[in-house]
Amino acid sequence: MSSQNPNRDKSASDSVASPAKSPAFFAIFPSIMLPMFLAVVDQTIIASALPTIAAAMGEVERASWIVISYLIAATIAAPVYGRLGDSFGRRKVMYFALGIFIVASVLCALANSILTLTAARVLQGLGGGGLMTLSQALVGEAIPPRERARYQGYLAAVAVCANSFGPVAGGFLTESFGWQWIFLINVPIGAVALFLVTRMPHPTRDRLPWRADPGGAVLFAIFVATTLLALEQVQHADLSSLPLGGIMLAVGVAALIVLVWHENRASSPLIPLSLLRQSAIWHSDAMAACHGAALVSLITFIPVYLEVVRGFTPSTTGAVLVPLTIGIGVGSLLTGRLVNSTGRLMIFPVVGLAIATLNFMALALFADRLGIAMLSVLLLINGLAMGTVMGVVQVSVQNAAGQLRLGEAAASVQFSRSIGAAFGTALVATVLFAVLAINNPEAAQVFAAMFEHAKTAGAGLSIDQRFAIQADITFAFRAAFMMMALFTTAGFFLSLTNPQKRI
Repeated sequence: MSSQNPNRDKSASDSVASPAKSPAFFAIFPSIMLPMFLAVVDQTIIASALPTIAAAMGEVERASWIVISYLIAATIAAPVYGRLGDSFGRRKVMYFALGIFIVASVLCALANSILTLTAARVLQGLGGGGLMTLSQALVGEAIPPRERARYQGYLAAVAVCANSFGPVAGGFLTESFGWQWIFLINVPIGAVALFLVTRMPHPTRDRLPWRADPGGAVLFAIFVATTLLALEQVQHADLSSLPLGGIMLAVGVAALIVLVWHENRASSPLIPLSLLRQSAIWHSDAMAACHGAALVSLITFIPVYLEVVRGFTPSTTGAVLVPLTIGIGVGSLLTGRLVNSTGRLMIFPVVGLAIATLNFMALALFADRLGIAMLSVLLLINGLAMGTVMGVVQVSVQNAAGQLRLGEAAASVQFSRSIGAAFGTALVATVLFAVLAINNPEAAQVFAAMFEHAKTAGAGLSIDQRFAIQADITFAFRAAFMMMALFTTAGFFLSLTNPQKRI
């Protein structure tokens, strides 16, 4: 690693025992894994239950609030928890985040309207954002730098499993016990997580002094909320929603400008601009944003593509996506082990993002001609390639930030990935619908309705109607896949120029 990092742990270059033999593994990792799993699975478990919840409460047009409210709250909470953990101890703050998450889960189950459920989801997101940030920071606190890559690989694999498990578990619980149980199931799991946190060691480290930054918190909340809501409006592909989306985006940009001005003058800023100015950190955060944009866009749109263009059934689509999730998990685990054994960092995302770019280009050019087996292979390769990024980014940022600011570092990655995913998905949706609208406005209208109900995409179309719009939709998806390739290309150059090459 470059000599510019004064915070390098002396034990970074030491060989550490394997996880099976390391006492830190049993004392730390289960306590970190379960909160991370809870926070991630709660972003996806709601998907299968949304139609049932909307039908029960009679407000279908507001069902998206249940999803977007959690995302906004979790994104806003991430830097707050990072700063609190650095000042008061990450284990103590983890208790607080878990408590909020459990109480909010009960309130979600008791909600009797979309409005009250949305309010409870905001509270749940305020807890969930802390679980994700603190889990990442606790790895940096307890594990030597080089060994962190292996543990971050495990956490990435847990996140992928949670994303895959969420919709399946949500569907099962909703059908078997009622939608309330997708929230109530968090109570016993959260109780186990609380117990595991009590078993974590108490590190004796210096802490950053705490000073509140209410102005920064308010400006940051306005920026995140208005930006994410604007991007959510764009994804509707409805011209009537563009003025409102444009106004909210303008408010978000204005809030960001004022936020930067304010944080540059604050004595204890919520957003650590001095940290973000470090080359290794902003390179890594930008990589996380590009990675989130490409991966979430792919996960969002590939099921729609397979069902609308290729005519796959939902079950076949799910089977084709399994190799993607397996690839991400395996890629993360292998990359963590390779970083641990070699000490090299950026070479792995450089290679991985180059392969991912070629993979997206192959999807753009040939996906409509490939059979199920070859599509599965392409998605497996894509997953392996994308898995090289997640753990490396966290390790790089935490190494550059140093022990005192691990929470802020972890929060910056979490925030960057969330914003990148939101921007990326909205941009791909915009490209997709714009290309359709230019080529065939009627096809754009039909596809917009199908996109809003992607789980049953194309179910109401006749064979003749499907063939009539299929060519235009296929061409539009080629543009969408090429946009994803641009995200990974940007990530490739960021990893290539990142100054932190080794640990």
